[in-house]
Amino acid sequence: MYNILVEPLIRIDTSDRGRVEASLPQVYAALMDDKVEAFPALRPHQRHAWHAFLVQLGAMAMHRAGLDTPPTDADEWLRIIRGLTPDWPDDEPWQLVVDDIKTPAFMQPPANSNNKLAEYTSKLKTPDELDPLVTSRNHDLKSSVAVHNSMDDWVFALIAQQTMGGYSIAGSKAQYHTVSRVNGASGSRVAFSLTASTRIGLHLKRDIMALREICCALREKYDHVFANRGIELVWVEKWDGTTVIDLNQLNPFYIEICRRIRLSSGQDSDCIYGQQVGSKSRRINAQKLNGRVGDPWMPISIEGRSEGALRLTKEDRFGYKQISRCLDPTKYELPPAFVMDSEKNSPTEMFLVARGIVSYPKRPGSGTETWGYVEQAIPLSLKTIRVFGTTTGTQKLGEIAKDRVDQIKRVQDILLDAITTYVVGGKNIYKDLTRRQLADLKKGDSIAIWVANMDRIIESKFFYHLQTEFEEDSIEKRTSIRQEWLKGFVIPNAEAVLVASWESLPCPDSQRLRATATSDNVFKGLINQQFGDFLDQP
Repeated sequence: MYNILVEPLIRIDTSDRGRVEASLPQVYAALMDDKVEAFPALRPHQRHAWHAFLVQLGAMAMHRAGLDTPPTDADEWLRIIRGLTPDWPDDEPWQLVVDDIKTPAFMQPPANSNNKLAEYTSKLKTPDELDPLVTSRNHDLKSSVAVHNSMDDWVFALIAQQTMGGYSIAGSKAQYHTVSRVNGASGSRVAFSLTASTRIGLHLKRDIMALREICCALREKYDHVFANRGIELVWVEKWDGTTVIDLNQLNPFYIEICRRIRLSSGQDSDCIYGQQVGSKSRRINAQKLNGRVGDPWMPISIEGRSEGALRLTKEDRFGYKQISRCLDPTKYELPPAFVMDSEKNSPTEMFLVARGIVSYPKRPGSGTETWGYVEQAIPLSLKTIRVFGTTTGTQKLGEIAKDRVDQIKRVQDILLDAITTYVVGGKNIYKDLTRRQLADLKKGDSIAIWVANMDRIIESKFFYHLQTEFEEDSIEKRTSIRQEWLKGFVIPNAEAVLVASWESLPCPDSQRLRATATSDNVFKGLINQQFGDFLDQP
């Protein structure tokens, strides 16, 4: 029931026909023709899950069918996708509802026996109850609000939860384990890749071709892990909550699941609901690898204790600092699909796309919460693109980025001192305050928010300025560009933030004049002390 291969269950906004409903093969055909403007049911934080699913499925279907380029015809897509599930001529793995629990349904693993159905006691009335964006205060999205939902709401929710879900606990016994492509129980699956266009279809086509290009390289790198063919769609394998699948049983681009879920139809045939149950272990036996399983879009940290898949934090939500670290070859290994050989001499600029959900542990052993969804699309110049994959070029880019980040941090520390000086009425914060008092003031939200404001201003043009310096070969020109960046952008914006803070932060009227003057002197004095010699260079 509700077969996504043949029924028009997915809504798409097209450039030529407006909003239409399409089957999965028709979605592929429209994407390959660059006719898709949006998926109206797709929530922002589900974008990478949906994109990755389409790319992995498309690449594996093409490989199985022996195709080198993506088809443009819906009937051909139907043929090659069905080729991944030949044991089910009635398309059960592509149906949202299959009554026989021993048979797979779309993104829903089969059980070993009918008796297992009694274990599925957790009810899911709406698709958003499957959402991987779990929040403590519902500050990003409120849960259980999608009462009036369509079939594509369930499609996107299933894909997002099964391929990006984190660890959580329900009640006293039920444990829901995380996916294999993340680092630790509180890790999250991110996207870090290049594309010549941010249009949905062109981005999809580019990544499908990237996976076709890196397939052999992945098998060579992980020759102790992946099978020659291997399991492609993990949801078709029986799962009782205890059995695990080893990586050497999998295809390099396997589409995984992490939950035991079944959908059923209600008395109203147009209404479906879900049931789920916890598991005693992860579905895929990969926890010791910390996410180093060849995810096409995942940067891998090569630094000491943090070694493994990238973990986003509340403090750095894929901002310029985090992205700069990912581009530093001494800190991170770029994802396998980051750049194709054919793109290294690209005649056009490209975009660095960074997407992810920021997650963190609530408390030891109690699951995870999330701090929202982040996404950036950063234009990259031709020279920047061409250095990816070369040790010398990426190292130089990483060094320039690190130096700039360090200088921004120094200016921010000066700004923090100046604002704190104003808040305490112009006192000497290092003589008149204890270390504890000073630390508490600087960490307080009322002061820290101003440094965050400066961060947002800097971030808006960070990569443009970074690449402007990187493209120059002359040391003198690079020095001049850095000087102008500091004098004409970073320091003036920090000073503007300082002046704005005087208008908003509390200070007794009797001390305001002195506090303002002292704060200004602190800022200018420290800037001159730390940057004067560099800025005065000819």
